[in-house]
Amino acid sequence: MAFSNIMDSNSYAGSTATDPGIERQIEARTRLLGPAYRLFYERPVHLVRGRGSHMFDAEGHRYLDAYNNVVSVGHCHPHVVAAITRQAETLNTHTRYLHESIVEYSQRLLATLGMDQVMYACTGSEANDLALRVAQRYTGARGVIVTRDAYHGNTAAVSEISPSLGGAATVGQHVRTVPAPDSYRAGSGSEAAARFTADVQVAIDDLQAAGLGVSALVADTIFSSDGIYPDPSVLAPAVDAVRAAGGVFLADEVQPGFGRTGEAMWGVTRHGVTPDLVTMGKPMANGQPVAAMAASREILEPFAREVPYFNTFGGNPVSMAAAAAVLDVIENENLMANAAQVGTALRDELARLGADHPAIGEVRGTGLYIGVEVVRDRQTREPDRAAARELVNAMRDRRVLISVCGTDGHILKVRPPLVFSMSDVDWFCTEFAEVLRTSA
Repeated sequence: MAFSNIMDSNSYAGSTATDPGIERQIEARTRLLGPAYRLFYERPVHLVRGRGSHMFDAEGHRYLDAYNNVVSVGHCHPHVVAAITRQAETLNTHTRYLHESIVEYSQRLLATLGMDQVMYACTGSEANDLALRVAQRYTGARGVIVTRDAYHGNTAAVSEISPSLGGAATVGQHVRTVPAPDSYRAGSGSEAAARFTADVQVAIDDLQAAGLGVSALVADTIFSSDGIYPDPSVLAPAVDAVRAAGGVFLADEVQPGFGRTGEAMWGVTRHGVTPDLVTMGKPMANGQPVAAMAASREILEPFAREVPYFNTFGGNPVSMAAAAAVLDVIENENLMANAAQVGTALRDELARLGADHPAIGEVRGTGLYIGVEVVRDRQTREPDRAAARELVNAMRDRRVLISVCGTDGHILKVRPPLVFSMSDVDWFCTEFAEVLRTSA
């Protein structure tokens, strides 16, 4: 089976014995769903319920969820559940009928973005697919620039701009990749910004020489699948270069959006950049299937004038109720401030714990998005995929769930729901300290 970095760096390989009940589930899943699906961890987890930042398995054991950004305001948040239930009991239909909820939600969402119009879909993949079409229509060009280990979704078009999918999935001939701004190995600040911009300019020149032109630079503004690089100084000059070449900037906010960085509602705001297009996905409704693409009227008009758009259940009343409830919770429970405060405490403690462990090269991030470099040697900074995988599975065995990212699958990815608490930090760090001690 072909290797996929984003799918296989922390996946079950079928080599670790587990209990008979789990084995039967794995066998049935493989037989019915096929081999493309992946499971997490050497010993897959059978989860049956969740609340807040905690989940419970079939035997009643409690787990700390330090990975799940889809349920952005926590598993089964009562305000979101109540909103979904009320609307599901009343009406659920598509957007070709009038309904107040989509208008009311759109007004709230666009106010946070400073943009004019929004279009809805069911997944982030669909939203990015739509954004690519809008950018191509506006610019009259096809060329797209992404980072080397980007992930932006899995439709046919979007998989072509998602090199981290790997395997038999291939980057499109109209796509050019550039190295992510690796602040650990290549430095940060003005030097990193100049390097990233120079790489983007090389891609621009190549696209123009190929007759493709420049349609868009597409970036997840925390570079999550590349390895979590939060330096806010690197993006603006590259965006300027793309716009000078006639392209637009598409900010994929599925990962850093909705307050996760603790500094702003949207990750792109940290960079001091006004995007031309913004996409978002399931975290906007705590996992209820809804996604969106926002744009200025000017950017959207050429597409909207020429291409009728309809997504049967994108923006349906139940999804809009869930999305509105998520905004309520973020505002009423001060979750952006919580992400900043709790995220800083977690990052600082992880750095303290890792300071004396030779495998921990760096702890970085912002808000509740943290990356931990796992290396063979601090001097050479050589990545250690195997050690990272061991740490992830050791944490899983202690019922704390995280994953990995990065080119070599060696960066621990800590990305909990926004309701993560100081007591959750204590739980996480207690287990992490013990895992580091036993792995020394």
